[in-house]
Amino acid sequence: MTVNRFITKLLKLKDLKVNYFEFNQKKKILYLWVKPYKNGCLCPHCKRRCSIKRFMLMRNWKDLPISGYSVVFLYQPKEIFCPTHGRIQEEIPWADNYAHVTYRFEYAMLIYCQMMTQKATAQLLKIPKSTLSDLLHRCIHRIRDGHCIRGLTSIGIDEISYCKGHKYATIVYDLNRSCVVWVGKGKGRKTIDTFFNEQLRDYQKAQIKFASCDMSQTYIGAIENHCLNATLVLDRFHIVKAMNEAVDAVRKEQWNNVSTDERKILKGLRWLLFKHSSNRSKKDTRILNALNKSNRRIYRAWVLKDEFEQLWNYKRLSAAEKFLKGWITTALKSRLEPIRKFVNTIKSHMHHILPFIETHLTNAKAEGINRIIKIIKNRASGFQNLQSFTDLIFLTIGDLNIPAQIPLRFRTI
Repeated sequence: MTVNRFITKLLKLKDLKVNYFEFNQKKKILYLWVKPYKNGCLCPHCKRRCSIKRFMLMRNWKDLPISGYSVVFLYQPKEIFCPTHGRIQEEIPWADNYAHVTYRFEYAMLIYCQMMTQKATAQLLKIPKSTLSDLLHRCIHRIRDGHCIRGLTSIGIDEISYCKGHKYATIVYDLNRSCVVWVGKGKGRKTIDTFFNEQLRDYQKAQIKFASCDMSQTYIGAIENHCLNATLVLDRFHIVKAMNEAVDAVRKEQWNNVSTDERKILKGLRWLLFKHSSNRSKKDTRILNALNKSNRRIYRAWVLKDEFEQLWNYKRLSAAEKFLKGWITTALKSRLEPIRKFVNTIKSHMHHILPFIETHLTNAKAEGINRIIKIIKNRASGFQNLQSFTDLIFLTIGDLNIPAQIPLRFRTI
């Protein structure tokens, strides 16, 4: 076996032959003069065999490092004449047209950047961090170019903060596949309308059967306007959060109105009031029941909160509706202003809350995705612009598996 063939086998090189090699000990670089193996001067667009016009300048491509050495391919591409596409550079089988790195390098870069910081990835691949960042975003844009949203039947909409200074982005999720399908700058009606008008066709909007969001009128209005066939279910998490905030408002009101001695009784109640009934101990329940004598207003708010929890356990829509109307009547008689405000919110959104009984649809998957998005932001110590953040979101948890778009024979790690 010749040395050149040994290097080809060792590095698992596909569709190319090694003609010559050279070590640069000082720079720790292995140079490989290569050429396509049985390429036939194919057109990169139509894959047609074409005639050679001339040899172009020598080009180089960076490949995966091995044993501490950077590996660089060198080849002098041919300019060919295609009857359809005219004069064009021949297809390079180991890299994308006009790229400076191989497919193997791109695949490793994409996989590493899903799991670690760009700085750590740059150290593993032996390139500067700024160079890696440029290569990464260019690769993501190339692969996602022309990508269309498909099979969207259940969506979730939420907003996230991506930078200091109250800068927000709207994110649309595919709840069936637990992935992000779109990211837009801002959180207003104009932003979400951009998604429905520019990313989806009319027949795609008609295919959306379920939608979930918080109680923002911006998102509710957009879904009702664009997704005429969709059943909108307000997120259970945000409704329970609003209920807890109303109970806490009653606690704060009482804290400000009682004497110093009476505050000792109320101390430590905040998180106890927030607890779900299934998570409370007997001791916790005894402490809360004691409020019936020490502070009846907080006690009434807590009882109403516990009763409201039963709504999510109903199996029949008619029974849940009857219970909710009865609970609303009781809550309005409580003479607790924060609770009354929450009741008014529930009354205005009742037709979007009750469908939960039949669909059990929530934004829980979206909240889980948001946790991953926060990890991405923390890993990078923040982003200066939304586009860079969006690229990393699509790479990590997007609707298109970006590393899987690299040709199979070059996925070597």
